[in-house]
Amino acid sequence: MIFTKRCLLLIAACALLAGPVAFAQDSAAPAIAADSTTGVDWQQLTPEQHKVLQSFEGRWKDLPPARQRRLSEAAARWGSMTPEQRTQARQRFNNWRELPEERRARIRQRYEEFRSLPPEQQQRLRQNFKRFQKLSPERRRELLNLWREATPEQRQRARELAREQARKRRENKE
Repeated sequence: MIFTKRCLLLIAACALLAGPVAFAQDSAAPAIAADSTTGVDWQQLTPEQHKVLQSFEGRWKDLPPARQRRLSEAAARWGSMTPEQRTQARQRFNNWRELPEERRARIRQRYEEFRSLPPEQQQRLRQNFKRFQKLSPERRRELLNLWREATPEQRQRARELAREQARKRRENKE
């Protein structure tokens, strides 16, 4: 169960970093080149994307190509989001901006660690996160406190136990 807390942190970081991009896909969005050297021309954007990205218009051509693509993809998805999803995305963005830079750097690092995991392990972490979310707030706080109070050795032992339990669950399913 303690391993679940780490899973929560990794998934939360993913969700936080994804922000509005994590929501619905917009099939009306223009095709965007996957080549990392090719940006998105301002004229390629839809009127909806122009509206969302208007604060970038004057400096759009100076943005790195990868950033242009991420922004254009996020703007395309923004149009298909419900008002509730937009409110949630704004709250997440504001929460992100309020975090100290050191904390954001740690979250980015954990996100990259998550992205480097094999897909099966990513899926297991997502499932653990869902299980963690189903726990009562009191139980989640209890686990968080246990994790914070644990020594590095205790944390490592908890990870090992969690891996062993997961392995046994997988064997029982087969």
